[in-house]
Amino acid sequence: MASKKVLIVYAHQSLGSFNAAAKDAAVEVLAAQGCTVEVSDLYAAKFKASATAEDIMGEVKNADHFCYAEETKLAWEAGKLSADIVEEQCKLTKADLIIFQFPMYWFSVPAILKGWIDRVFTLGFAFSQEKRYSQGIFKDKKAMLSFTTGSHESMFTANGINGDMNVTLWPLQNGILHYCGFQVLAPQIFWAPSYISKEARSSMLESWRTRLQGLLGEEPLSFTPLECFDGEKGFQLKPEVCEKHATKEFGLTVGIHLGKPLPPNNQMKAGV
Repeated sequence: MASKKVLIVYAHQSLGSFNAAAKDAAVEVLAAQGCTVEVSDLYAAKFKASATAEDIMGEVKNADHFCYAEETKLAWEAGKLSADIVEEQCKLTKADLIIFQFPMYWFSVPAILKGWIDRVFTLGFAFSQEKRYSQGIFKDKKAMLSFTTGSHESMFTANGINGDMNVTLWPLQNGILHYCGFQVLAPQIFWAPSYISKEARSSMLESWRTRLQGLLGEEPLSFTPLECFDGEKGFQLKPEVCEKHATKEFGLTVGIHLGKPLPPNNQMKAGV
């Protein structure tokens, strides 16, 4: 862990929140191991969430038909992105591990964090048509979600009212993190801290501290490599891959399940 650089992208309004405590624990434990830890406190910084033409310094190429992805790619190449985006991109470039610390809002991330993703993960810098998924730009970096829920764990199961948490996590972990190439570590989920005892919250934090001791040595979650898909046929699984898994009980991943039962805990535990 020594000399590793960690970026914590933190999205909570309150210094007294459980999320703040989880963030502080990560800073303390990782720094004690010799890591350089930087925190992007989005609410404290009043980070702008909306992706607009204001993110580009100077004139845009096509003001009448503004395309954020294309315009920010040109601005990134020309060094004309707004200063707040450039600052976050510099932090991200230096980091070996990115931890996103947040409360789950509406089965996803808070708007301010989604805005950070929309604005910082610009085309060219974070992804391209040629560099994505297992061949992505950030394939040498690790990332993970660490978050609180407003519902108990039992409610986020295959039989629970909220549905399988693995399904909830697929768009975030596959569609954002893995898409940009990150090696995605299993999420750290703090189940309903507002509805449990002080002692139970302390126990959850202690478990997080224990995990942090070996976090960068963990195996990442499993995703189907890009080379398993035929780009000339709409990026469908290659026939030989389908044949190889034809007799298996479960699909490959939560999203690429081959019409089979979803593999258990595919988005929550490595090696399952």
